[in-house]
Amino acid sequence: MKNKDENIEEMLLSSASLDDLIRMKIETEFQDEMKRAKELKAKREKKVYTKIADVPDGYVFSKYAVYKYYNRHNKQETYINGIQADALLGLQNNIRAKILKGELSTFSTDDAYVKFEKVCVNS
Repeated sequence: MKNKDENIEEMLLSSASLDDLIRMKIETEFQDEMKRAKELKAKREKKVYTKIADVPDGYVFSKYAVYKYYNRHNKQETYINGIQADALLGLQNNIRAKILKGELSTFSTDDAYVKFEKVCVNS
């Protein structure tokens, strides 16, 4: 706190105008905010899990999970998220339990094959 008071006193004793003091204050606040943003970005790196057994709890059927969806009828491949994959399972609770445990990474429905691809998690 003492250092901050000395900085304010020094700025007031200098021959700078009020506009210059305001501009200097805004510049220092901007620089501090940029430092904090860079530190926060460095802390929040994404981690990608490609093995279903390594995925943290709660992310297997989340919006962060990516599944490959292969349609049997028209032979097209697309990607869906974990919420959509969970909905495709419907009443197949035994398969859902195995996927959550990490024992199984693929399943099939009447119309499609679905395979776990990855989960991107902010660490």
